[in-house]
Amino acid sequence: MYRSLFPRDLFAELDRLQRDLSGVFEYSPAIRGLGRGGYPALNVGTTPTGVEVFAFAPGIDPASIEVNLDRGVLTIAGERKAATPAASDEKTTLHLNERFAGRFRRVVSMPDDIDPASVQANYRDGVLRVRAERKAAAQPRRIEVQ
Repeated sequence: MYRSLFPRDLFAELDRLQRDLSGVFEYSPAIRGLGRGGYPALNVGTTPTGVEVFAFAPGIDPASIEVNLDRGVLTIAGERKAATPAASDEKTTLHLNERFAGRFRRVVSMPDDIDPASVQANYRDGVLRVRAERKAAAQPRRIEVQ
């Protein structure tokens, strides 16, 4: 799709604005939550031994990311600084800004069998990985027949 960096068509801009606004108020019918539009993008998966959450947040200082687990709810919050041209004079104009900047917060409900003491968070190459182990009593195990 062709997109001009210097929009001149008023109706095309109004159409884009309408799509952006409808995307803000659009709810996903999926039971697992909103399907798109949140920052950072998340991948959440389970294994027999735990739960893994991947948050894709490049360009963020790891010290500015907060990860909390409270009563089975994992919260990932932080702030991404704006990376726009310096507006040192009135001749500077920003023509296109698609990168998210500002405070963010994502919330994920965790299963009941997660051990809160086992939660670990690592940030590498722009990806935050949060791993939570299941309680030992919830681990699948083979029982010997006597």
